[in-house]
Amino acid sequence: MCGWASFWQPRQKDTGDLGQQVRCIADTLTHRGPNDAGAWVDPEAGLALGFRRLAILDLTADGRQPMHSESGRYVIAFNGEVYNFADLRHQLEPLGHRFRGHSDTEVMLAAIEEWGLQAAVKRFVGMFAFGLWDRQERRLSLVRDPLGIKPLYYGWMGQTFLCGSELKALRTHPAFRPVVDRGALTLYLRYGYVPAPYSIYQGVYKLPPGCMLTLCSPNDRPSPVAYWSAKEIAERGVAQPFCGSEQEAVEQLDCLLREEVRRHMVADVPLGAFLSGGVDSSTVVALMQAQSTQPIKTFTIGSHEGEYNEAVYARAVANHLGTDHTELYVTPAEAQAVIPRLPEIYDEPFADSSQIPTFLVSQLARRQVTVSLSGDGGDELFGGYDRYWIGRAIWQKMRWMPPGFRRSLASRTTSVPTAVYDRWLSGLAPYAGKYNGKASVGAKLHRLAEVLAQPTPEDLYRQLVFQWKAPADVVVGGHTPQVGLASPDCWASLPDFVHRMMLADTITYLPDDILVKVDRASMAVSLEARVPLLDHNVVEWSWSLPPSMKMRDQCSKWILRQVLYNYVPRDLIERPKMGFGVPIGAWLRGPLRDWAESLLSEPRLRNEGFFHPAAIRETWHEHLSGVRNAQYLLWDVLMFQAWLEHCNNVSSLQCRASSSFVA
Repeated sequence: MCGWASFWQPRQKDTGDLGQQVRCIADTLTHRGPNDAGAWVDPEAGLALGFRRLAILDLTADGRQPMHSESGRYVIAFNGEVYNFADLRHQLEPLGHRFRGHSDTEVMLAAIEEWGLQAAVKRFVGMFAFGLWDRQERRLSLVRDPLGIKPLYYGWMGQTFLCGSELKALRTHPAFRPVVDRGALTLYLRYGYVPAPYSIYQGVYKLPPGCMLTLCSPNDRPSPVAYWSAKEIAERGVAQPFCGSEQEAVEQLDCLLREEVRRHMVADVPLGAFLSGGVDSSTVVALMQAQSTQPIKTFTIGSHEGEYNEAVYARAVANHLGTDHTELYVTPAEAQAVIPRLPEIYDEPFADSSQIPTFLVSQLARRQVTVSLSGDGGDELFGGYDRYWIGRAIWQKMRWMPPGFRRSLASRTTSVPTAVYDRWLSGLAPYAGKYNGKASVGAKLHRLAEVLAQPTPEDLYRQLVFQWKAPADVVVGGHTPQVGLASPDCWASLPDFVHRMMLADTITYLPDDILVKVDRASMAVSLEARVPLLDHNVVEWSWSLPPSMKMRDQCSKWILRQVLYNYVPRDLIERPKMGFGVPIGAWLRGPLRDWAESLLSEPRLRNEGFFHPAAIRETWHEHLSGVRNAQYLLWDVLMFQAWLEHCNNVSSLQCRASSSFVA
């Protein structure tokens, strides 16, 4: 695991010390690679590669990067792990390739020399984001893994092309001009994250999962080319369904997951796992312990607030499996102390509040291990989110009603303010219109009406997951690009609505939220997080299963549970899904109120010129008064404001608005 950065600029008479320049840029990623540093330049081309190393495999100098291929043609800077590198090495050695060390990076280069870039990448099993310089063709290629586990940013600033693992590295280059992209900001309010291919900055993009980008000069403007498509995989899997019995499916999944977990356990440094006590992490830990002669180290963060505490369940699973378990109960003050660090950790606005416990459990694990396995991906692959049940149930109940009738009913319902509903209902049932920790009855009626008005199941799902429903009305000069769930590209021709929701999340929410959260939180403390459930072989196999093997009888992730029950008693697992959250809504009314008020003050919002203050202030007052729980909407805005403040406090980084958008 590591961090890397590169720049490519037209050759000039005085290029300066490219090596020193790229080393300084890469040093902003020391948290991703504290063990070693490296740089390589091609002064004739004006290209430089910088690298920071977190040594996981081959801890010797033979594993250093940037690394040259055996012939010297290729130079690579690589972030991630290729878990099947030993198998590939066995295939390459009879073909005449010789290896100095035993790193996966060296095997990747040999595979590229032997089979070519695209054919080699299709053989890689793992998580990766890399830059490859072809010295013969003078060509730069960027490649990202199929599911988007590892990040890769790129963009153009004037005549300079920049790319790397995190935005903070790109921002360090003298050519970088940090102008906020208003369209990306609008998307951020809609989703709580900036969806690919956008970043928060104009001219800078995220390489989509399963794609590569190749440039023959720094002024080239090519589009990413997909070498792997989740949409095509899903459509093919549904068209060629699994034909065996349910028991055979369970046995095959057990065997497949055991193999992938075994691969993910290969490391030359201490290794452990996150354990929440839920289905996904418990399955990963159970399969790890079943293949280990020593107790696996497991880590859990606990909370004294019962609604958010899963530590007791994790401890029960750990005791049953016999792991070497560590848990840490954190106070609200300790959790809140993480908030000032979030803008620096996440580098662009990011509003999934489970970022806080994810960072804390990563910090806990790093005290003992350098690699930790995680259960992320199980919800998207096997139907774990409550919204899948809710979306299907609502659509089944409303689809018989004529669309015109639904729209009329919704319009009539929303024409009455939520406060009026609450007053009416409070006369019938005390507290009916009061804040109950989630939403008042009036707010719920409005939300139900908004869902009722949707003409298609896809529109219904968007309504369920969108946060700010009309973000372009909140952002000054805002417009909303049609990406993410709003793009037809993330919706496949699948007969089952649940499958369509799962695929949409796999393409959008998984890489742009879940995997961003895990990568940044873990790498902030120099911990490598691995996600065996998201091996692309597992993903491809899962799509051959019918929805009934994933969700049945109000039971989510049915087949994954059957695998887990081979190792853990059912009664340790069977309970409602809790999630990995913190009580942001209550904190904003209590200890975080002054901090939030300072960031949301009307003069500040007006002076900065990104948001229309009226909409923000109204939402803030509604939350404080208890009319509704607007914690997610407010956290979106607060995380942008905190990020903006962080940028403006760093003297060399000025996040300024485009002059055409000055409020």
